[in-house]
Amino acid sequence: MNEIIMQPVGYVSSPVTSKVDDNWGKINSEIVLEPSYSGAFLGLEGFSHSIIVTYLHEAKYQKEKHLQRRPRNLATMPLVGIFSQRVKDRPNLIGMTAVEIVKVKGDVLEVKGLDAINGTPVIDVKPYYPQFDKVDDSKIPEWVNILMQDYF
Repeated sequence: MNEIIMQPVGYVSSPVTSKVDDNWGKINSEIVLEPSYSGAFLGLEGFSHSIIVTYLHEAKYQKEKHLQRRPRNLATMPLVGIFSQRVKDRPNLIGMTAVEIVKVKGDVLEVKGLDAINGTPVIDVKPYYPQFDKVDDSKIPEWVNILMQDYF
């Protein structure tokens, strides 16, 4: 397999300092750019939402534990594979969240709903384009609706 090397474009500044599973929709946090990317947020203020790609630096994937599991290890959830979940302990520790843009202040992007703890490296920031990022007739299993009741 080829090695893939990425460098953070910035870091998350958040009041959340340890892993939690609920209420991310109420959290405001900031993405602070690395100095070498200064000016990269120019134009982002015209968007209402963005997609944030993160490196889940505190997650730890263990095949025997995470390949197939019940979401949040809840007995009421079905046994499903890792690629049927948005769990943090993933083979490549990549996180992705669509967030509301609260404010752009130079090289700091304030967002709402980013499920990433303080200090999380940010790999990329993409503007939300409904033409690419929205699917009108999507389908999800009922257990996802139950699981996500208090997440956002």
